[in-house]
Amino acid sequence: MNFKNSQCIFDIIYNDAQPIDVLASFSNIPPELDFVLPGMTAGTVGSIVAQGGVGKSWLALEIASAVAGGPDLLEIGVGKTGPVLYLPAEDPTEAVQHRLHQLGQHLTPEGREAVADNLTVRPLMGVPTDIMKPETAEAIIRLAEGSRLIILDTLRRFHTADENAGGPMAELLGVLECICSKTGASILFLHHTAKSASLNGGGGEQQASRGSSVLVDNIRGGQMNLCVMSEAEATKAKLDLATRKRFIKLVQAKTNFGPPMPDKWLERGKGGILLPKAEIPAVKPDSRTAGRRRREIEQ
Repeated sequence: MNFKNSQCIFDIIYNDAQPIDVLASFSNIPPELDFVLPGMTAGTVGSIVAQGGVGKSWLALEIASAVAGGPDLLEIGVGKTGPVLYLPAEDPTEAVQHRLHQLGQHLTPEGREAVADNLTVRPLMGVPTDIMKPETAEAIIRLAEGSRLIILDTLRRFHTADENAGGPMAELLGVLECICSKTGASILFLHHTAKSASLNGGGGEQQASRGSSVLVDNIRGGQMNLCVMSEAEATKAKLDLATRKRFIKLVQAKTNFGPPMPDKWLERGKGGILLPKAEIPAVKPDSRTAGRRRREIEQ
């Protein structure tokens, strides 16, 4: 054993992880939880999970805009606003610019100014972005200084590890949590569903997330899933089956803090923007899914 390194780790834990005053905690009322998004408290890691092409990047951009001081177009309930760092690493700059232009059509002049002041968008397609390398993690920490929310689009673009291996994924989450700790920001990463979940209609469940269960069980900022309307749901809502793919269901598949959001229907608008579709009947989760969500909250 390298005792020199052990002493170094002890110093980090001793200096950075201060013990809680247990006796004082029994008597003193703690500060209210600071929610960045429903189910996501400040300084935690959460995810958006969906199959490709459903609208993850649009959902992320609309969330970024709302946290940056724009309107809550999704009507999900955004907490305090603040600076946002959005790092799209899959799409070319021109595609991101098109989304921003379309988003701007739904903002007032005042809203545009607020979002422009607080939202930093840095397209990283083609840029080395492996946050398992200390220099990359440090770069993101510097870029995110003062941010309330950091969005990584998508997680796969920010590491090269085996997503099915629990150890490397736990290490990856440790890096994300370190970034949260250093910046005070929450991190929302975008991730794809497993192929099996897409095929069997389980896209709204926690374990729809691709790869190791660590990416679900170990995050504390919640998980939101996006699912295309199924044929059964379209029939129930009396909608034309040919148009069902315009409608996307937003499901809060996991929350550790507070009750989950009710499932919400969104409709693709011009350019792909997602907007609430209130007239579609609410879809009740089946008893198995509801039970899993209740157990997760109770834990």
